[in-house]
Amino acid sequence: MKKELCQWIVGFCILVSLSAGNAWACTGISLAAADGSRVVARTIEWGGSDLNSQYVIVPRGYVQQSYIPGGVVGGKKFEARYGYVGLAVEQAEFVAEGLNEAGLSAGLFYFPGYGGYEAYCEEAKTESVADLQLVSYLLATCATVDEVKEAVSEIHVIAIDPRASTVHWRFTEPSGRQVVLEIVDGKLYFFENELGVLTNSPGFEWQMTNLNNYVNLYPGSAPSQKLNNCELKSFGAGSGFLGIPGDVTPPSRFVRAAFYQATAPQQKTGEDAVLQGFQILNNFDIPVGIEFADGKIPADIPSATQWTSATDVTHRVIYYRTMYNAAIRSIDLKKVDFTKISYRAVPLDEVKRQPVISLY
Repeated sequence: MKKELCQWIVGFCILVSLSAGNAWACTGISLAAADGSRVVARTIEWGGSDLNSQYVIVPRGYVQQSYIPGGVVGGKKFEARYGYVGLAVEQAEFVAEGLNEAGLSAGLFYFPGYGGYEAYCEEAKTESVADLQLVSYLLATCATVDEVKEAVSEIHVIAIDPRASTVHWRFTEPSGRQVVLEIVDGKLYFFENELGVLTNSPGFEWQMTNLNNYVNLYPGSAPSQKLNNCELKSFGAGSGFLGIPGDVTPPSRFVRAAFYQATAPQQKTGEDAVLQGFQILNNFDIPVGIEFADGKIPADIPSATQWTSATDVTHRVIYYRTMYNAAIRSIDLKKVDFTKISYRAVPLDEVKRQPVISLY
């Protein structure tokens, strides 16, 4: 037990430093295929070190318990009504993105400076769930967005350490309905996310309002026009998007994601939409270096974008690729017998180096 606690403390300290550095970024999009399939995709970034990410398979009936402040287990116990697959960071309990056998998708996104959970109360610890374990709790116990809303209203979402930043969450059901949960000043706020895009701070409502600053953008090329006796022409295709923000801040990524998603041709099948999601999110890969101050030494990892995932909630398949291996891998939940499989946590990459295939 002491060894496990020490491992947890090491992992958690890394997460705390993550929050302090304001470097954990995420970009999420949503796509609908012509056959009715619904797909959600996202990135997760951290340029300070390798997050040692894992995929976890959680069987029905598996019992977990939340951490509470002090880095000890003592919060709410919960049993998995639904089996699920999750992509976890630093520690298997900290699922950042996942899908359960009922088709509920859940993911957490970094939300620094704007969220605020209720204060931890020792008397309420058995109904308290750590923010980094909320995805696990809801995937284990809920099948729909309405069930998520009810479940969250009945617990206390807490921070394990006051130094850590807050997160907000995205939940999607097979119908395509998606909501964003933000906790501000201890109060729950659910937003219907018909756009299907999410990044980080500021809050979701502000991000949606900010889109109005880009009402001039449109797909295609701008028409030629006269300026006095001079004819002005586009240098090339895509000039209708001239002025779209190109930096990696959350508001700029939100705008780009919204326009790239909205102008993407609809794909025929869920798998086609998954591949399209990865292609769109190529535009949000962050190279190591740009997020470090001048003179600081970048981390010895190939990219700040540590992994990208896409989830077909209709067909119950979760896909991912990583900074170490661009090949897309998948787990089909329909092929997993959640009544018989044992709990497992497996590194996303056994070999942390991009494979190169020699043709000659």
